Amino acid sequence: MEDRAAYHVGTAGQQTVESSSGAHAGSTADAPRPSTGSADGRARPKAAQTVTGLTFPRFFTDAGPVRVDPFDEIEWELRHAVIGSERGDVVFEQRDVEVPKAWSQQATNIVVSKYFRGQIGTPERERSVKQLIGRVVTTITEWARAQKYFATDEDLQAFSDDLKHILVHQKAAFNSPVWFNCGFETHPQCSACFINSVQDTMDSILSLARTEGMLFKYGSGTGTNLSPVRS
Repeated sequence: MEDRAAYHVGTAGQQTVESSSGAHAGSTADAPRPSTGSADGRARPKAAQTVTGLTFPRFFTDAGPVRVDPFDEIEWELRHAVIGSERGDVVFEQRDVEVPKAWSQQATNIVVSKYFRGQIGTPERERSVKQLIGRVVTTITEWARAQKYFATDEDLQAFSDDLKHILVHQKAAFNSPVWFNCGFETHPQCSACFINSVQDTMDSILSLARTEGMLFKYGSGTGTNLSPVRS
């Protein structure tokens, strides 16, 4: 009768084979293990691990003797965000929103109509680009702080200030799901694109429909590899 073999992981990451009769082939179980103690039997203290975060030099902002918030370095004004249809009907309107003076009216209309959170006419509704950019930057900054991503608090503040500067000056922008969800959801969906797989079964096909629906709900798009499905 053939012996059945079971695989084990030995010391030093080596793989050993044990037959059903209990014999070992290439076993390292009896090999001497490295000592973790000193000559007098006392345990040796483990070496302290050095954990360092990222350093982040400022590129767009200046710490200066007194830090200036990037929002305070530009002019702001109140505007009306109004979008009309081809027939002249008003399809969206929010009045007296605070935006950077340098922004175009088109940028104002898009940001206010698409990315401001809250029901219009309620106290929860965002009314300023400061609130929009502030909630995104603050959320990302707090994630970085919690994960000890940067070496010092100064590096973290430099990152936060530069990110705020980049966004308010329209030098770059996040994808829509970041603006939609970041700062509101506990675990926000921040990716814009997803690639899904599917198997040639009804259960898998119906599960795909649900997966895509939930991704669409939070503003993302999806693609699917349909190759396994019969034509």
